[in-house]
Amino acid sequence: MAKSDSSPSPPQAEPLSLKKENITPIGSKIAELSESRAELLNRIQGLKQDLQNWRSKVDTQFKVFRDELSEQKKSLNVEVDQLRSEFKELRTTLQQQQEDVTSSLRNLGLQDLSGDAKGSQAQDPKVEGNDKEEQVLPKEANNDIESEN
Repeated sequence: MAKSDSSPSPPQAEPLSLKKENITPIGSKIAELSESRAELLNRIQGLKQDLQNWRSKVDTQFKVFRDELSEQKKSLNVEVDQLRSEFKELRTTLQQQQEDVTSSLRNLGLQDLSGDAKGSQAQDPKVEGNDKEEQVLPKEANNDIESEN
């Protein structure tokens, strides 16, 4: 039993050396992880920069498109205003021409035959009979003829 008491304990020495060996791989693992972490941070920074560049480009394009759309809207509004003005002029011109024609017809004593003819056809059966010599004239025309007689 003395032998076992006096001999150094080799099993304890082995675990200490194993711990040193285990520390070295852990150190290299930590170094690898640190390096991997640095690479990932660099990639993240690059992706952030790419995202900022992309956002900047999108913002620029949006502003350009918005400006173009605004210009087109202004242009269309100007064209619409011009068309409205032209239609007003046309309406005024047509009304003036209609009044001139009506005035000329009144001066000739014939008035607006289209309106009177429609009314007189419904009221007087003589208008439809073309075989008779008598034809219905507008009231003013009849008055003119009677005043001549």
